[in-house]
Amino acid sequence: MRSKVMAEQSHPPQARRAILGLGASALFAMALGGCQLVPKSAPAPQEPPPPVRTQQRPPEPEVTPGLPQDERRHRIAVLVPLTGGNAGVGQSIANAANLALLDSGGAGVRITVYDTAKGAAAAANQALADGNALFLGPLLSEDVRAVAPVAARRRVPVVAFSNDVSVAGNGVYLMGFTPGQSISRVVRYAGSQGVQRFAALAAEGVYGRRASQAMIDAVTRSGGRLVAVQPIERGVAGMRSAITKLNAAGRFDAVLIADSGRVAASAAPNLRNGPSGEARILGTELWSTEADLGRNAALRGAWYAAPSDTMFNQLRERYRSRYGANPYRLASLGYDAVLLAVRVGKVVRYGQPFPDFALRDTTGFTGVDGAFRFAASGVAERALEVREVTAGGTKVVSPAARDFD
Repeated sequence: MRSKVMAEQSHPPQARRAILGLGASALFAMALGGCQLVPKSAPAPQEPPPPVRTQQRPPEPEVTPGLPQDERRHRIAVLVPLTGGNAGVGQSIANAANLALLDSGGAGVRITVYDTAKGAAAAANQALADGNALFLGPLLSEDVRAVAPVAARRRVPVVAFSNDVSVAGNGVYLMGFTPGQSISRVVRYAGSQGVQRFAALAAEGVYGRRASQAMIDAVTRSGGRLVAVQPIERGVAGMRSAITKLNAAGRFDAVLIADSGRVAASAAPNLRNGPSGEARILGTELWSTEADLGRNAALRGAWYAAPSDTMFNQLRERYRSRYGANPYRLASLGYDAVLLAVRVGKVVRYGQPFPDFALRDTTGFTGVDGAFRFAASGVAERALEVREVTAGGTKVVSPAARDFD
């Protein structure tokens, strides 16, 4: 389950430089460090020479199989799927974590990657046996549920890449992009532009239910009025039925489509033909990976919130140069999680668990995806930008905040 290769900094202490104290614009200005292979087990001890009668030989030291002992490094486990259907995403996150370690100088940190596809709980147990003091991952919510109680026994925090807020808390922190983050931001921006009456179309299933609740909460905080929230049934007939019911609820100034850009593109023309045809269309973070939204004229002018891609585009170029392929968009989570570990590791004694108070630093952290911090719930609060869909792509209409001051 443990990968054979772990990246770590091999330069002497005077050459190490940590990047966490720098702004996001300096993330890629660091010199690259080296890599070290960590064997799956230690070599067998050498046979002692024949005894010498005139001098008693001291006993050979005991050699313990597994990772070498660390006295000046924190052991950090990256728990991701390396086999199976999600192997591509998992490997991309692991590769980005390696890049972050190299870019940051990696002083005092050793990373080992474990495959959760063969059993998340087993991977976590192996990571604990190897002495890891912080878990980065898993990716899937069901794997987080399996890993959390294992980590809790040793008071090891879990910084997961999932976006399922139901698994957060009690030592589990979520790095994933959640609908609540983007919906809150875009509703707040819409309110600042004079929008008062909101409506929503939400996908069926868990995502849609959470997006619907996030919309209710966001509109309440903004002081606006929520006219209606309507689930979207799959298929053309289901979409038309949902829009008909939404239009019957009353006029609205903006309507959230909490689903993919593809679904939004099919819904937008029907919305434009209704009594609230001039309403501003709003989207979620799901739209951020779809570059051709503007091909549909009915979506032009729509707003949605997402992390800035400025630093991710630089990461993508460096990733492609090193690994010969483009990273998945979620690779940034692995990169930023390692930056977090390097920074927090500076205030933690080697061999000790990472304390919750350090992970909950209210001043936040900065990474490829901008500023973020963990709320008391364990869910990341993110500084997002608001984009507007245009014929040629998107434009930023409200930049992301640089920090939480």
